[in-house]
Amino acid sequence: MDVNQLTEKINSTREKISRESNLNCITADLTESASSQLSSFNVHGTLFGKTIAIKDNLNLINTPTTCASKILDGHDSIYTATAVQKIIDAQGSIVAKTNMDEFAMGSSNEHSVYGPTKNPHNIDYVPGGSSGGSAVAVAAGIVDMALGSDTGGSVRQPASFCGVYGLKPTYGRVSRYGLTAFASSFDQVGVFANSVEDTASLFEVIAGHDKKDSTSAKEIVEPFDYNESATKKLRIGLPKEFLGEGINPEIRQALTQKVEYLKDSKFQIIDVSLPHTEHAIATYYILTTAEASTNLSRFDGVRFGHRATSDDLSEMYLYSRSNGFGDEVKRRIMLGAFVLSSGYYDAYYTQAQKVRRLIRDDYTNVFDEVDVLLTPTSPILPFKRGEKLTDPLQMYMADVCTVPMSLAGVPALNIPVGKSKMGLPIGLQLMGNFFQREKPIWGCSVFGI
Repeated sequence: MDVNQLTEKINSTREKISRESNLNCITADLTESASSQLSSFNVHGTLFGKTIAIKDNLNLINTPTTCASKILDGHDSIYTATAVQKIIDAQGSIVAKTNMDEFAMGSSNEHSVYGPTKNPHNIDYVPGGSSGGSAVAVAAGIVDMALGSDTGGSVRQPASFCGVYGLKPTYGRVSRYGLTAFASSFDQVGVFANSVEDTASLFEVIAGHDKKDSTSAKEIVEPFDYNESATKKLRIGLPKEFLGEGINPEIRQALTQKVEYLKDSKFQIIDVSLPHTEHAIATYYILTTAEASTNLSRFDGVRFGHRATSDDLSEMYLYSRSNGFGDEVKRRIMLGAFVLSSGYYDAYYTQAQKVRRLIRDDYTNVFDEVDVLLTPTSPILPFKRGEKLTDPLQMYMADVCTVPMSLAGVPALNIPVGKSKMGLPIGLQLMGNFFQREKPIWGCSVFGI
């Protein structure tokens, strides 16, 4: 592909954004600025020729970053996130910003000031969240790849619901500099694509140490090189805690079929246990809401974004935040303030941190037995818009298969494996060990799990 062909591709992307506007997955069309940058490109960049969308909580200088919230209405980024800059340096064309659950808090992409995003496989159904816009942009063929963020499943679950690949890297593998914080000890920039190769390619571009992020890991990122004979020697673990009640029968059947395929291909399948998994949801929502209540305290209407009118400073803070934040964000801020309050800190937050360590130890121990873990990505199929909005607990339980890996910090990849009888996508989840030991998930993906 040359620059002229890429110009035509970006023009085609602009038309796709307009044509697929009913999906409501794009918050900002950046095709014009992408075209203007082509004069500085050559054909040697790793991502040259690829169109890429980024979630609306990642900064790109001089473009809106709203986190799909009224409180950031009119806010333009004054700098570029490290992961985004690496895409630009690799000559990828950033053509759009994508819709999301407000401040990445949600599992359905219904909590957005822009309105809900729709699943391209059936527009009456949700695409998953919080990175639903990025998943839809890839699934609908608007872009080749996209960035999202994954705090407790916000890349993997929408990837499953939309039938694309979705990667949450090892915590610390990708810089968080320029990613608007939800829960800082969980947040990780993730990748969407329609193939293993594109997923791995974008991941390798954005991964690596960044001195601007104190949580950024220094481990070297080695390119993935597929070796089938080595891949077939991998030990694959099936955690019993992810195979119990509550898993949709069609998802369970898809997993069973893949396990039989692996056995027929002479893979070693081992039943394993992650005993503290049952505590993951409670632990996750205690810790992430605590971190969210602290991180979101900076959005007060003083320096940027939505500001209520009042002569009293305290009232201005109150009204700016009350009017600027949506219901789900306010719910989580209040939960977080409660668990951090005097008299409850030790009973909830401190205990949750101890359980988090036990969950991480479960994964550290199990990877002494196996190389890869295989589970459902979601216990349920995509659900209809509005179906779970009035029951936050039911919505939170939709993350039961993705939250444990976020607590542990291990990498996890959604793999599309088929569709339900109603034509809704089904995904399975591969988990690898930390950092360089994450490579087996790529091998299994290429093999065709």
